[in-house]
Amino acid sequence: MIRNTAHLEALLGDIRTFVRERWHPLEDQVSRDNDIPPELVDELRRKGYFGWSIPEAYGGLGLTTEELVLCAMELSQSSVALRARVGTNTGIGSEALVADGTEEQKQRWLPRMATGELTGCLALTEPEAGSEASNVQTTARRDGEHYVLNGGKRFITNAPVADVFTVIARTELGSKGSKGVSAFLVERGPGLTTGEPYRMMGQAGSFVSDVHFDDCRVPASQLIGGREGTGFQTVMKVLNKQRLHLAALCTGPAIRMLDLAMMHTSRRSQFGQAVADFQLVQAMIADSRTEIYAARSMILEAARARDLGEDVALSASMCKYFASEMCGRVADRAVQMFGGSGYVADFSPIERYYRDVRLFRLYEGTSQIHQLNIAKLALREAGMR
Repeated sequence: MIRNTAHLEALLGDIRTFVRERWHPLEDQVSRDNDIPPELVDELRRKGYFGWSIPEAYGGLGLTTEELVLCAMELSQSSVALRARVGTNTGIGSEALVADGTEEQKQRWLPRMATGELTGCLALTEPEAGSEASNVQTTARRDGEHYVLNGGKRFITNAPVADVFTVIARTELGSKGSKGVSAFLVERGPGLTTGEPYRMMGQAGSFVSDVHFDDCRVPASQLIGGREGTGFQTVMKVLNKQRLHLAALCTGPAIRMLDLAMMHTSRRSQFGQAVADFQLVQAMIADSRTEIYAARSMILEAARARDLGEDVALSASMCKYFASEMCGRVADRAVQMFGGSGYVADFSPIERYYRDVRLFRLYEGTSQIHQLNIAKLALREAGMR
């Protein structure tokens, strides 16, 4: 669903220009410093990039799912730190409020998230609640007009820089699985601390850490939707949309890596001809281009279905699974096409991209979890379970 083609093309053009003229020249610096220059974050705020999928009524751009994934494919033709800084806000950081927040909650938080004044994140994963996301151990005990949160979260993107946290916690003592789980919006403050950013294989400039709750008092008015026990349903709504968003964010880096590889092999000569003229290199180009096209087509079809109100649980899972695996294959071929220059950071950005995209197959559900989910939903759809 594209609401205004001219407006969307202008936005896509602005993103394309920003990525190529502002971000690409800074990628090495961001990787080296493990930080994004504050003036660049301010520029992203002014451009409205933090509020892409936040409704216009709350100061965002109100992008449809189709518009969002098209923008994400452009934005992510860059090192992952860029999309992590803004994409978490416009995706999992705000989506729980958009999906299930009360009108009062939306009015209070979404406008400041849309402008980038507030950075949000989703605090779901725990040491014992990873692939088994419903095994949440963090507790939220009602105490008068407050809830008291205790426990900890792990692998939380943007946690070190976040101002507000969508926290999934267990409000029903002794409950198991998805039952008795609620969602809260928690401000950074007393009782909430974040760990030092992890040292990671890749994704320099994207801050990820633990989050700790120690008798953290949260006003009852910050229970998302105002109802206990609906938190897991809320987070599933968030993840179904986010899996489409993330699939698009996997496709952009693949486009970028293939562009770099084609440019390199066209300019480099061996045995009296351009490396790109060798048929085995052309096979890698053909395979990469075909898989990128397939991922893009899948994502757009699923995004359009979501905009039409259809259930996209199965298609979103397939998109995330295919796009993340596809990106890993393209990264591997790109290193191969660059040869030694693809392995040495001094000669190309390909080795950094190769490390950056490895995480795609792990977060928002590992590839193996998605395989199980796809099979389960396919069997159910066929009436066999």
